[in-house]
Amino acid sequence: MSPSSLTSLLREKANELGFELVGAIPVSRSKTIDIYNAWLKKGYAGSMAYLERHAELKEDPRQLLPETMSLLALGFNYKTADPSEKANNPDIGCISRYAWGDDYHELIRRKLSVLEDYLCRELNAGKISRSFVDSGPVLEREVAQRAGLGWIGKHSNLINWKKGSWFFLAELLVDVQLETDLPFTRVDCGTCTICIEACPTEAIIADRTLDARLCISYLTIELKGAIPVELRPKMANLIFGCDICQQVCPWNRDAPQSQETGLLPRPENISPRLIDLMKLDQTAFSKRFRMSPVKRSKRRGFLRNVAVALGNWANPGAIPALSLGLDDEEALVRSHSAWALGQIPDLQAKTKLEEAKITEKNPEVLQEIEAALAAFALKAVDQEIFTD
Repeated sequence: MSPSSLTSLLREKANELGFELVGAIPVSRSKTIDIYNAWLKKGYAGSMAYLERHAELKEDPRQLLPETMSLLALGFNYKTADPSEKANNPDIGCISRYAWGDDYHELIRRKLSVLEDYLCRELNAGKISRSFVDSGPVLEREVAQRAGLGWIGKHSNLINWKKGSWFFLAELLVDVQLETDLPFTRVDCGTCTICIEACPTEAIIADRTLDARLCISYLTIELKGAIPVELRPKMANLIFGCDICQQVCPWNRDAPQSQETGLLPRPENISPRLIDLMKLDQTAFSKRFRMSPVKRSKRRGFLRNVAVALGNWANPGAIPALSLGLDDEEALVRSHSAWALGQIPDLQAKTKLEEAKITEKNPEVLQEIEAALAAFALKAVDQEIFTD
């Protein structure tokens, strides 16, 4: 079978499986690996040490599959609905669009498995293949751009000129020759800087570089420890991921809706009440997010994020929920609950912190409690909200 015919059949099958973007390139050493390594050396990856461990594998796909001759680049649309109007309410938690439904890793892996089986068994055109979605050691945006799927925007996401940027990227490494697609060579962001200006933490650097250490997606998912104090107020009610840079992008104004039912929003993920989330024990958390990407943050990380959002709400109505957090078995949850209580100008919040200070043994949590109480002292002087 000719490369042209084979590529056409694979494209048709991929479209049938729901991949709206499909392109092919011959295998070669990465064109951007030096830029990637320089990004790592600057420390922009933060605590994601695995990125550096996998850096050598990203130099050439043949290190993952020596028999690789071609790469099939794929894009899967995840724009299923628009955010709820309630998302603007500070007492409602915001979860990134991609995590509203089922875990996309599992869903897309199943589709990639079907595509591999189609190539090797039904078409009998290849003997070995390997596929990845998001988590594999492949510089996926480079592959997608070289395969003509779009360009890398200033927010560092791939943008397709017709369908926007709401896409999961995937790759299929194959031991057959495919017809090569032309790379996308234009950069159509022009002078637009809307995404840079909209980023609350200024994580987007003008040269299409992201400092992950400042990115809210990193802070709420990848970061396993304490969120830097100076960044907490900038996170508003974002509790898992962040879509701001894509929401404001002009290229997403007419982005099409995904037809994938597995990604349809679960009602509990669209506009969850922060107070209710703070009540989740391990069993309830595991049950609620069993098939969701949210489980990646683990309960302690998720409730850490919820506590920060409650602190940003700064409403006395959050005090009971944060009091639960202040008594949680996880020190990470207790420390961020202490900070959040310190944001609420109410005597009851101060009392809860004083009571916790007597029994708390963890030094990090104690430090947060003392900082919160110190903040109360300053507020008492500046605003006279407390009396002797």
